[in-house]
Amino acid sequence: MSDRGRATMKDVAALAGVGLATVSRVINGVPVDPHLTGRVLDAARQLGYRKDTAATSLRRADRRTNTIGLVLQDVANPFSSALHRAVEDVGVQRGLLVLAGSSDEEPDRERELLGVLRTRRVDGLIVVPTGAPDGELAAAHRDGTPIVCIDRASPVPGLDTVTADNRGGVAGAVRALHDLGHRDIGFVADRSSLWTARERHAGFVQAAGATRPAWVRRDVHTAEAARQAVTEMFAAALAPTALVTAQNWLTVGARRALVELGLHRTVAHVGFDDFPLADMLDPPVSVIAQDPAELGRRAALLLLSRLDGDTGPAAAVTLPTRYIARGSGEIPPPGR
Repeated sequence: MSDRGRATMKDVAALAGVGLATVSRVINGVPVDPHLTGRVLDAARQLGYRKDTAATSLRRADRRTNTIGLVLQDVANPFSSALHRAVEDVGVQRGLLVLAGSSDEEPDRERELLGVLRTRRVDGLIVVPTGAPDGELAAAHRDGTPIVCIDRASPVPGLDTVTADNRGGVAGAVRALHDLGHRDIGFVADRSSLWTARERHAGFVQAAGATRPAWVRRDVHTAEAARQAVTEMFAAALAPTALVTAQNWLTVGARRALVELGLHRTVAHVGFDDFPLADMLDPPVSVIAQDPAELGRRAALLLLSRLDGDTGPAAAVTLPTRYIARGSGEIPPPGR
């Protein structure tokens, strides 16, 4: 370590067992053998190495890379794909290349992706944050990199955000089920560590009030886990007459369980987020729809305004959701 206690590129080179020139190329985004790149980045993380922020600021003032980084939940998810395309469409109009990757909701993978994007010197970042404390995200903010958090609130204070009204969307759907006469309503939600999952659960509690604990399943992350949770819920002697699933893959898994149990035409079911072919099922799936394309577009435009010099206070944009009544959510309770 240097006399000032800060790790230098020489320290990183020594720990990684490579030359100083290799470290410089990796840190500055010049293509290097992937194996060597991994060793350098691992060493930098272990030592807490950070590029000089003043030098970074000078470089950004002098030269841009015309690239922006996009960290998504999972590019295979239709919601993430729509976000990606919307950001890319805005970027293309400005001659910007979008470099995208999936965190898979894993904080370590999120940090790794952000680290790689920072070494590539992207001009700005759009991130769907996992919600875990993230030193890379905070470091990028300190370096002056424009950042917009999309879909979820930021774990780092002072960042722009673009989100949907998750709480209000779920509460509205529950009230619609109440209007039909449902009072026994089940709920299946994603990991409680996710801001969106917590907001949707809060909306359910707000509108549904007290409900049986066995009818509320949280920390359900996959379609298969949702299928199992719903199967158990409706196999009990006392089961709900309606169900709200708070994520598109969970909706798919829950619908599979209801079909297997022969209940898909007698149990009301509403899902959060639309998904392909939802309107082609029998009955079609009613959903609380947010607009991922508009979320992506607004986030990209907000990032571009920062790149163009907007230094105003951090923006918090909340977009409305809408309830799409297709049939599954309009099934009345028994006897009505």
